[in-house]
Amino acid sequence: MTRPLVEVRNLKMHFPVHAGILRRQVGAVKAVDGVSFDIVEGETLGLVGESGCGKSTCGRAVLRLYDITDGEIIVDGRAIGQESQMSLRTMRPTMQMVFQDPQASLNPRMTVGAIIGEPLSEHTRMSRAERIARVGELMDQVGLNRTFVNRYPHEFSGGQRQRIGIARALALNPKFIVCDEPIAALDVSIQAQVVNLLEELQGRLGLTYLFISHDLSMVRHIADRVAVMYLGKLVELAPRDALYDTPLHPYTEALLSAVPEPDPAKAGQKRDRIVLQGDVPSPANPPDGCNFSTRCPRVMEVCSRIDPEFREVQPGHWAACHLHDSIRPSGTTRRHTEATTMVEPNKESNP
Repeated sequence: MTRPLVEVRNLKMHFPVHAGILRRQVGAVKAVDGVSFDIVEGETLGLVGESGCGKSTCGRAVLRLYDITDGEIIVDGRAIGQESQMSLRTMRPTMQMVFQDPQASLNPRMTVGAIIGEPLSEHTRMSRAERIARVGELMDQVGLNRTFVNRYPHEFSGGQRQRIGIARALALNPKFIVCDEPIAALDVSIQAQVVNLLEELQGRLGLTYLFISHDLSMVRHIADRVAVMYLGKLVELAPRDALYDTPLHPYTEALLSAVPEPDPAKAGQKRDRIVLQGDVPSPANPPDGCNFSTRCPRVMEVCSRIDPEFREVQPGHWAACHLHDSIRPSGTTRRHTEATTMVEPNKESNP
């Protein structure tokens, strides 16, 4: 198996809540609360979940755009979880990000050439002529006309602006790119073009993606594996086809039941719509036990007392649900269980 390029272990990103005249900390918003996963070199891991579940925060934390609360992040063999922002500067060329809103992520006072060339000015010693040549190459790669190099972001369409953001992310030849809902702000007719461009670049340049989205249909098209997030925690992680065909967590079942089926011939085979009752709890005050226990249609008494362990239920298929407590798969690797299993004193963890 290809080595993991990105390893995330028990990642936590808690934002303090202050109140009172003295602004004392009275709690914390647990945006990301103990997330663990690997991303193998050259693959695309899709991260899905409803709005507010912590997807974007998780992606930014993995790139260390935030100073994380706890956990460990290893990118290309280097542990970056506790490094200072200054020392991370040498890692920035390896890991880049494509932001959700291309309008907000591009400086309106800079030309396209200056935007794409800014990483080259900051991280390389290229001459002006070399930077101009490199910017032209990048514009060719993402399908932008070189003659537009002196135009400003407001002169482009939404799809073209996202291509500018992708070109900027590619400027330093990164290995790992976090795509934070890169198609959410685009028209449906443009979304497929951007996704096809990302796939083409991945095949040509050997890129590794963390693709964050709430569009389950698009994630099924682009991802190799899919992780499902709810209220700051991963509830399921599996290869794409296994997750879409046989989801093991009730929340994943509810999400997939809401995906529209465009093929009339398959519409009759679609699983029944599962409507979840109640609202998503506040990440500042999550429920006891399982985070999903307040809305789960298959909730049990144990769910409100004990937080389920995120573990391998089937080979390569991970879930955090008490419905599968009696199932112990063979071949569970220690590397994955280390971050999620509580080891009892004087006992070895499962092999």
